[in-house]
Amino acid sequence: MSAEAERKTENLPEWKREEVGELADLIEDYESVGVVSITGIPSKQLQAMRRDLHGTAVLRVSRNTLQTRAVEEAEADLDELVQHIEGQVGLIATNDNPFALYKELEASKTPAPIGAGEIAPNDIVIPEGDTGVDPGPFVGDLQQVGANARIEDGSIQVMEDSKVLDAGEEVSADLSNVLNELGIEPKEVGLDLRAVYSDGVLFDPEDLDIDVEAYESDVATAAARARNLAINASFPTAQTAPTLIAKATGEAKSLGLQAAIESPALADDLVSKADAQLRALAAQIDDEEALPEELQGVEAPASTADADAGSDADESSDDQDQDQDTEETDADADDDDDDDGDGAEGLGAMFG
Repeated sequence: MSAEAERKTENLPEWKREEVGELADLIEDYESVGVVSITGIPSKQLQAMRRDLHGTAVLRVSRNTLQTRAVEEAEADLDELVQHIEGQVGLIATNDNPFALYKELEASKTPAPIGAGEIAPNDIVIPEGDTGVDPGPFVGDLQQVGANARIEDGSIQVMEDSKVLDAGEEVSADLSNVLNELGIEPKEVGLDLRAVYSDGVLFDPEDLDIDVEAYESDVATAAARARNLAINASFPTAQTAPTLIAKATGEAKSLGLQAAIESPALADDLVSKADAQLRALAAQIDDEEALPEELQGVEAPASTADADAGSDADESSDDQDQDQDTEETDADADDDDDDDGDGAEGLGAMFG
């Protein structure tokens, strides 16, 4: 505390010194301290808000001069917070982070009627529909404030959504009466956070007003893209290692199948591949009598073991190998045609 601030405090009456001391202790005891506007909030509702904050934050309302002196006495450098202590304000202190505090204060706001002379916080619109008011002078009141209204079906109807005041404009007495009659509450009542100081940083409401769901989605998207990049770059981490191992296993299996490497782990797949190739070849033989009974009438398989193995490895490599197998099969078929049945007889002899 500066010498000047200390001198000013010493000159205060006892009750004011005690008030400043309690406010200063409040500032020192909590991680985040802010200034909130309480303008237009009735005393009863303010007490209810204070109770709702119990366990999360502490709200303390005092004279602005005493709040200012308490902020100036704090060990932390809160001079930037002083400029927000004007009008009807209070100090709010919490151990939550500023974002959680802002979100809670915004969620606690409730709709309220707006009075004459107040500034509209947003565009005021009288919605289309039946007002529920019997025919009478009120239709003229609606028209006077700019609503498209008329008497229809025994009541006063608003024929279309009617904007009767722009945001930032002053509410007239006539408009206030019309809105109250219709039960329209165009403003929200609650604690408006002007600024909050936490961990050496002063946060404005604009800094704290974030879409949490969109932020979480962006983080999740970034994490997924980073993981894909690490996998494609074969960069091992605790998150990518299982996928990299599975990918390497699939590629090794595909290579083993294409190279016909004899291995207990590949035996079943090699047999399946050979069987599929045999069936594909048998399907090319026109003379069924040249085939053994178990191969007569077989059709070419829709998929081979190559396709199954390729699902775990590089698809382009499998496609190239399958094309090569097809070319070899076609070549064998052509040779059989050229031999005029000699190949068929040889095939029959091969299978007994």
